[in-house]
Amino acid sequence: MRAGLAFLLLALTLAVTPAAAVQPDEVLPDAAQEARARELSKELRCMVCQNQSIDDSDAPLARDLRLLVRERIKDGDSNGEVLDYLVARYGEFVLLRPTWHGANAILWLAPFAVLVFGGIGLFIAYRRRAAQPVAATAPLSPDEEARLRTALADIASADKPADVTKV
Repeated sequence: MRAGLAFLLLALTLAVTPAAAVQPDEVLPDAAQEARARELSKELRCMVCQNQSIDDSDAPLARDLRLLVRERIKDGDSNGEVLDYLVARYGEFVLLRPTWHGANAILWLAPFAVLVFGGIGLFIAYRRRAAQPVAATAPLSPDEEARLRTALADIASADKPADVTKV
């Protein structure tokens, strides 16, 4: 009985899929065009939700963008033309995966440059520190040496630990 219940719960858990926000009135009658629209919708960012595609977002702006994508597809635009139109209208921020050019290339490469320059800086700092001579410690004065010997003798002869802070 328990195994059957566990199997049922597992099957229900695996059967759950994320619900898309596409409304029935948005769906195109042509299955091929609808598939293209869904593919494009997964590549476009919802401007309200930020890191969610317009295919998954329930925001009114995402609905408007989904309808715009479907309208452009019905008009015969290719996937590239639809994306180019949306980028021209809303900026490159509308793409979930930005392109590799100009300022974006700098943004993509900046973390690696920081790591490289940081590593070079650490290497130079380590080399400079290794090249510096080690400073010699000054010997104890006769008074300090006598106080140290007394403290060590007190510690060695006492049954309980001595208070070293009084040295």
